Amino acid sequence: MLENWIVISMISRLSIMKKAIVIGATSGIGRETAVRLVEEGWEVGVSGRRIEALEAFRKEYGEGVHIKQMDVTQEDATAGLDALIVEMGAPDLLLYVSGVGYQNRELDIDKEIRTVRTNCEGLVRILAHFVDYVRKHPDAYPDGHEAHIAVVTSIAGTAGLGTAPAYSATKRMQQTYVSALAQLVRMEKIPVVFTDIRPGFVATDILNPDKKYPMLLTLQKAADEVMKAIRRKRRIYIFDWKFRILVFFWRLVPRCIWERLTWVKN
Repeated sequence: MLENWIVISMISRLSIMKKAIVIGATSGIGRETAVRLVEEGWEVGVSGRRIEALEAFRKEYGEGVHIKQMDVTQEDATAGLDALIVEMGAPDLLLYVSGVGYQNRELDIDKEIRTVRTNCEGLVRILAHFVDYVRKHPDAYPDGHEAHIAVVTSIAGTAGLGTAPAYSATKRMQQTYVSALAQLVRMEKIPVVFTDIRPGFVATDILNPDKKYPMLLTLQKAADEVMKAIRRKRRIYIFDWKFRILVFFWRLVPRCIWERLTWVKN
């Protein structure tokens, strides 16, 4: 009897295991959050450009982790997403963390265009494809269940940062695109909810290691906050509390004044 109960319990647990796909999981916030999801019992699919990093992730966290090499700037990225869905089934969570950014006062055009392609073109390609998947597969989300799309943007989207023109502009674009999709899914009655996750300065490869950043967050702290946003399913989540205060006052600065604040270096 006890053995039967254990088997039934294990089957029940597996049947309700949540599934997540993380786009951009080879490093930084994406990888650290994918680790947290695995540790909390989610079935996780991870993607990114570097296959060796994906294979190392699966070796460390088990063969149950699904991996797929993917470059979001390429058209075949959606085929990679489809392959993960076929392997795993319909995900409860799609977490988009893929992105690049540079401090680029010299306006190196390659850096600017690379940022736009990854942060804008890549985001649109993946999110539009996944929303369309949910629209075309209503049986995958029955009985009021909704797919959760979470996107890691940035407080840099609050206003243009002169030291990082393309990065701040693409983060504003991401926020606006998510807002538009949130309206669209209501129009079309597609079972999707969105979370726009806006971190402040996080110690990742995106930041210039030669500069000092105010209120810098560790990668571990950032992943803690991303997990909070995922659990709470807030529409917009700024972290941490210090950056919430900063953004509140930042929004109050008139454009004519902001554009004259040449002492803003980071």
